[in-house]
Amino acid sequence: MAEKMVAMLFVAVLMLMAVDQVRSDASNHRYKEGDQVPLYANKVGPFHNPSETYRYYDLPFCLPDDLKEKSEALGEVLNGDRLVSAPYKLDFLRDKDSERVCKKTFTKEQVLQFRSAVKKDYYFQMFYDDLPIWGFLGMVDKEGKDPSDYKYYLFKHIHFDIFYNKDRVIEIYVRTDTNAVIDLTEDKEVDVEFYYAVKWKETNIPFEKRMDKYSQSSSLPHHLEIHWFSIINSCVTVLLLTGFLATILMRVLKNDFVKYADDEESAEDQEESGWKYIHGDVFRYPKYKSLFAAALGSGTQLFTLTIFIFILALVGVFYPYNRGALFTALVVIYALTSGIAGYTAISFYCQLEGTNWVMNLLLTGCLFCGPLFLTFCFLNTVAIAYTATAALPFGTIVVIVLIWALVTSPLLVLGGIAGKNSEAEFQAPCRTSKYPREIPPLPWYRGTIPQMAMAGFLPFSAIYIELYYIFASVWGHRIYTIYSILFIVFIILVIVTAFITVALTYFQLAAEDHEWWWRSFLCGGSTGLFIYAYCLYYYYARSEMSGFMQTSFFFGYMACICYGFFLMLGTVGFRAALLFVRHIYGSIKCE
Repeated sequence: MAEKMVAMLFVAVLMLMAVDQVRSDASNHRYKEGDQVPLYANKVGPFHNPSETYRYYDLPFCLPDDLKEKSEALGEVLNGDRLVSAPYKLDFLRDKDSERVCKKTFTKEQVLQFRSAVKKDYYFQMFYDDLPIWGFLGMVDKEGKDPSDYKYYLFKHIHFDIFYNKDRVIEIYVRTDTNAVIDLTEDKEVDVEFYYAVKWKETNIPFEKRMDKYSQSSSLPHHLEIHWFSIINSCVTVLLLTGFLATILMRVLKNDFVKYADDEESAEDQEESGWKYIHGDVFRYPKYKSLFAAALGSGTQLFTLTIFIFILALVGVFYPYNRGALFTALVVIYALTSGIAGYTAISFYCQLEGTNWVMNLLLTGCLFCGPLFLTFCFLNTVAIAYTATAALPFGTIVVIVLIWALVTSPLLVLGGIAGKNSEAEFQAPCRTSKYPREIPPLPWYRGTIPQMAMAGFLPFSAIYIELYYIFASVWGHRIYTIYSILFIVFIILVIVTAFITVALTYFQLAAEDHEWWWRSFLCGGSTGLFIYAYCLYYYYARSEMSGFMQTSFFFGYMACICYGFFLMLGTVGFRAALLFVRHIYGSIKCE
């Protein structure tokens, strides 16, 4: 039954991905000479602030005769796409030398508006037959040493170079004529005429490979070399450190087993020490068990979501510039996997002999969605104040609320009911004593925060090289397409997180500290805190982002992502530690 549900979920997501693309009106992408090929203007914005984008006609560009807005799918809207018909007519196989778009007189306010855009390196994005094209609005002449001597120019002549193969469009490039510019340096009215030229050229590239050029940047030999260096670095780090820890751990455990076996045979009244000494407390249920079970449920759901996203990426759903599909996949899969969170949380909560499972279910539903919702409300308000395309329309918000109300919540409840009825018992190989033993005084480095720092450093060191490329793709204009390498890095991350948590749990138990439940979860999830610390480094040292909106979007949404990593990897760490603890205490005789 479970296999059928997973298969149905996978098919449903693939079907949604198939329709959630930036599509042209000509769905088969075949044209005859003179046919109108759809060209949509998307958005404009500062080049270094990818979240701060505005509608194309927020700037006083030439308007087409028939201005139409393209209806967009959920993922496109979440991505900030707002497609409208462009003022240029690029008919199939029709060359144009110098076609006039319009003649305008810019007011002082419009000159100031364009000058501000040129000063901030504004670029525009369009889609021609589903192919993305970009260009800068103007340029700044910085020959003068003082910024007050800079000159600002707006491009008024655009060249389109289009490549075709038989009856299909393969590639398109846009060039701006640096000799045909408008001087916007002074605050005065300016008369201007906008022109464009079109040149068609034949190519042998097949239609099926026309998107390949957009992924070449991440698969060039230089970048591939760095990616593989990242993998080798991660593997060597993992093998050396985990091998070192494994050797020590296995030797110590072997000695422990021999020692405890000898103790049982020689002197039964001999005082126990080490991790066997606390066998009556090690399976004592943790404090705040409702919160603990909810965190496990949310972490399990996020882990499942990540695996499904990787499956879709590896089968080629997220090809370059189909980013709307990723957002749709995240929303849909998160909604459909909410039953996993409900089942995991409630079943574990009942194993811990919890009674108020309804409140636990509400806590599970709000643990990740709550902070994400509050962050979204704040950032969406900021985007509305900026009139940016990142502000979601009311209709899209209604759709998301309906998905949450009609899909996420019911599945969460159904999963919770299934978990409540599973009647599984907590498998503890040792009987828990009536009164807890006192934990002996421990040195400072055995505290929770130092242990979290130790636990998070090793997994982070295995992924930090690859993090730059991921950040440059999500918060920049690079394209990340080598999902196989990313999947290998993710597997390494999970393995290292599990292993380091197991090692630290053993050392904690050997020090006769039996409160390992929360510690293992916090140590496993601490990598999320390291990733957020990397966000600070990336923002100030590796990017050129600026402004309140971009800063709030970057740190706001990255806080949610890192919190998700904390829950997911915390779950991985605890599950690994639980298996380990059950194993070692099941291997000795506990009375």
